[in-house]
Amino acid sequence: MTQTKIEVALAILYRDDKFLMQLRDDIQGILYPGQWGLFGGHLESGETPEQGVIREVLEEINYTLIHPLKFKSYHTDTLIRHIYHAPLTVNLEQLQLSEGWDFALLTPSDIKQGFFYSEKAQSVKPLGQPHRQLLLDFLTINN
Repeated sequence: MTQTKIEVALAILYRDDKFLMQLRDDIQGILYPGQWGLFGGHLESGETPEQGVIREVLEEINYTLIHPLKFKSYHTDTLIRHIYHAPLTVNLEQLQLSEGWDFALLTPSDIKQGFFYSEKAQSVKPLGQPHRQLLLDFLTINN
């Protein structure tokens, strides 16, 4: 029997050579709790990856993506991650975080070191490994 792979769409959002990341809630039952990750999530039935990333970003930070560009898709035995990228054209103060604990713009150095301080959490939190690797891949190709 063939198992259907879970599909997610994630957004690499950038502004002033920094990348917007979400500090995920620190609760049981979610992937990468208490770690920094990209905005995005599961595709809904009948939704294309591009539609999904636009919907997820709108739901999570009330930001409308206009023409996100496909970066790459990553496949595992159980998961397909569709990665899009787009500039963040507003200031952080204009975003409304509705999912997650915190959000921040991280520099390439922050991403390379693999952890970042959260003002709201008042502590240093790690980057979720797959999300960090996606950004490192993006930085390698786009520098």
